[in-house]
Amino acid sequence: MHKTAVVILNYNGVDFLRQFLPGVIANSPDADVIVADNCSTDTSLDYLRTEYPELRLIVFEENYGFTGGYNRAIAQITHEYSVLLNSDIEVTPNWITPIITFMDQHPEVAACQPKIKAFHDKDKFEYAGAAGGFIDSLGYPYCRGRVFDTLETDTGQYDQTMETFWATGAAMFVRTADYKNIGGLDEEFFAHMEEIDLCWRLQRSGRKVYCIPQSVVYHVGGGTLSKINPRKTYLNFRNNLSMILKNESLDNLIWKLPVRLGLDWLSAIKFWKDDSFGHFLAVLKAHRDFFWRIPLNLKKRKQIKNKTLSIQPTIPFVPFRYFIKKQQTFQEL
Repeated sequence: MHKTAVVILNYNGVDFLRQFLPGVIANSPDADVIVADNCSTDTSLDYLRTEYPELRLIVFEENYGFTGGYNRAIAQITHEYSVLLNSDIEVTPNWITPIITFMDQHPEVAACQPKIKAFHDKDKFEYAGAAGGFIDSLGYPYCRGRVFDTLETDTGQYDQTMETFWATGAAMFVRTADYKNIGGLDEEFFAHMEEIDLCWRLQRSGRKVYCIPQSVVYHVGGGTLSKINPRKTYLNFRNNLSMILKNESLDNLIWKLPVRLGLDWLSAIKFWKDDSFGHFLAVLKAHRDFFWRIPLNLKKRKQIKNKTLSIQPTIPFVPFRYFIKKQQTFQEL
């Protein structure tokens, strides 16, 4: 058994498996590749059992989402390192070695990500992680190479290894013991923002998160929920508020939550103005369910024994700089 397990969570993704799994296997000789199936109803299982009978396959009897699927899969893994890899990722030769070597040499680091580039435009960074993730003082995520919807062309400007706030869930390397020790991904999130919440909790336990850009992968993106799907908007808004409530220090929480709620309403109004009424309703539903879940999230907040960790943003209040000052790249910010 290798010390690294590459875990691909699949749900009705047989086309992605056909396209990308052969490359993952060929380019991961120093890892065990495992597919965890989230109760697919397409031909994924038939394909895997026919074409890769030797591949370890974990099959769930229902769809537990990104969060529940990975928690149940990693619970069955004893490897030192687990890699959470989306099924719509094209890996490159030697993509594992730089990150595992770095983590071996830095035991304080719990999670890392490679450089994420766009599969359909390979000169550009990809939305879900780019060259490492951060959040601003109000909890808005952004990346080296991606600020809101602006994707930069990769010219090597972010090729330095760097400590970050979060690592992408599309290709996250994590110490299996650390993942289990903090309880894994929050299953109430189902999908979206869950990796940021996980990395925040890892840092609260004294661990660190890095991007290692010497490893490169290409991500299709939107394989499960596209950007035009109001469900994605709902999960992003609801989960972001839940993440802040769970992890932010009380002194900051008192003023940050009201400000964020107000800014969310401005976003909702803009959705309505732009004839995206489904997304307007998604924000309202997100707020409704966030308030409904406050008792549960406060309970989770108390259960996390590690100290609360206030956001120490690399850049404060990114929306103002992006939308008002028109600073739309990481370097401009």
